Amino acid sequence: MDIYTIIFLALAVFIFIRLRNVLGQRTGEERPPFERVARDAAGADNNVVPMPGSVIDHGALAPTADVSPAERWKGVAEPGTPLAMGFDAIVAQDPSFDPRHFITGAKGAYEMIVLAFANGDRRSLKDLVSPEVFESFDGVIKDRETNEWKTETRFVAIDKAELAAAEVRDRSALITARFVSQMITVTRDKTGAIVDGNAEKVTDVTDVWTFARDITSRDPNWKLVGTDAGQ
Repeated sequence: MDIYTIIFLALAVFIFIRLRNVLGQRTGEERPPFERVARDAAGADNNVVPMPGSVIDHGALAPTADVSPAERWKGVAEPGTPLAMGFDAIVAQDPSFDPRHFITGAKGAYEMIVLAFANGDRRSLKDLVSPEVFESFDGVIKDRETNEWKTETRFVAIDKAELAAAEVRDRSALITARFVSQMITVTRDKTGAIVDGNAEKVTDVTDVWTFARDITSRDPNWKLVGTDAGQ
């Protein structure tokens, strides 16, 4: 192998390890913000790409039994709210869950999924999203490939990441997170001409993603199961 092949392989291993480190902590479920890319491929004005699945691990210290309800979720949920009660329901089934660890992993997963989708990185997406979400993403990627379009996305900042809902449904824990970010996104055709977006403009993006995990399973990872454009 030549030196360039070795460098490429080393970079691929580094990215894979980083991905596993972020999503190998029990965290929660998410969804990606891809309204602009979907428009590129479908030529539509839809703001929402509904889809189900993601991967995150929330390895955290279990809350102790002597912590008061007012202190238990301090900083992430007010006592007595549906969100706090949702956390209680998840912890009752999985004592290791901690929403603070979850949101940290969710932010990393959010950025990775957005970039993997923009780059058409199917291998990474399969590890991060449910089969249903992957099918939706893959359809948009195929349309871009047919049109010979390429999308470039760059994160400027994630301004806010907060948990909006949590519940246990049947055997699944479900968590919804809201992300407010700044990105630069542009889609070009095969000649390099811009067909959507602006390579010089920073766009404010709000996304609401839902993550799920089978709490009866030994697998600690969460998968992205739904995406929506937030307000």
